[in-house]
Amino acid sequence: MKIRIGISAGGESLGPEAMVALGQGIAGTGFDSLWLPEVLTRPGPDPLVGLAWVAGACPGLKIGTTMLLPGRNLVWLAKAVATLDVLSGGHFLLTFVPGLAIGGESSAIGIPTATRAEQMEDALPVLRQLWSGEVVSHEGPAGSFTDVSVSPQPAQQPFDVWLGGNAPAALDRCGRLADGWLPAFCTPADAAAGKTVIDEVAAAHGRAVSPEHFGVSLAYAPEGTDVAALASSPLARRARGRPLEQIIPVGRGGLRSMLEQFLEVGFSKFVVRPMAPPEEWSRELEQLADVVGDLQT
Repeated sequence: MKIRIGISAGGESLGPEAMVALGQGIAGTGFDSLWLPEVLTRPGPDPLVGLAWVAGACPGLKIGTTMLLPGRNLVWLAKAVATLDVLSGGHFLLTFVPGLAIGGESSAIGIPTATRAEQMEDALPVLRQLWSGEVVSHEGPAGSFTDVSVSPQPAQQPFDVWLGGNAPAALDRCGRLADGWLPAFCTPADAAAGKTVIDEVAAAHGRAVSPEHFGVSLAYAPEGTDVAALASSPLARRARGRPLEQIIPVGRGGLRSMLEQFLEVGFSKFVVRPMAPPEEWSRELEQLADVVGDLQT
């Protein structure tokens, strides 16, 4: 079981020294990795640039992102991801997501929500070919090019790609195409049901997703937060009718309890992130390590 530390989208925009200090703090408190989300219209760094900065200053630190896939130039993306994996010493972890369909974020992505799944389906096999060193020609929804290869190739071979998403189509796509699953805004029961679907789809296509490759991206609220009072916020839309108190743990004790529930249903990788920027990341990491650090293996 591994706990990865994430920054909530839109929660804060750390400067260069603070980003490095956060990476060093994560390594010093024994957590697995630093994760940056990609949300275009809210504060926060571009994940590839931010992670490259931290990786250069914190050799050996694992780094990861939940990154948008639809709308990318596949050749550019393959080269950028491979370069970051090489420069980080093979410590880059990647989960692709279709992107939020909320407000300005949807229009900023520039791809209609209805066509994002089609682009992801088209893009993933092509990226795998490029990362394996093949010379690739492609014509499809995600792009068109002829006789292209990229260098460098990822240090990790094969390079694992996880997917996010909780919808039935996302679960099916994960079972057919992904190496792991990292949903968000779900209950332990939701996650268990989704894992069952993914395992069944994978088996039907002659493949398997490692039982160690199921995780959850989990935001936790500050102690004393009345999560039910957030029912009219944009968070409620992402919860799809589920009570927010079943999805967002309150305080570090609540986080531990929910992590244990996910562990019981077969999940072992967690990106945990405070919903509100902590006053001091160093203190937050130390207190978090005291409460949940012993769960790691």
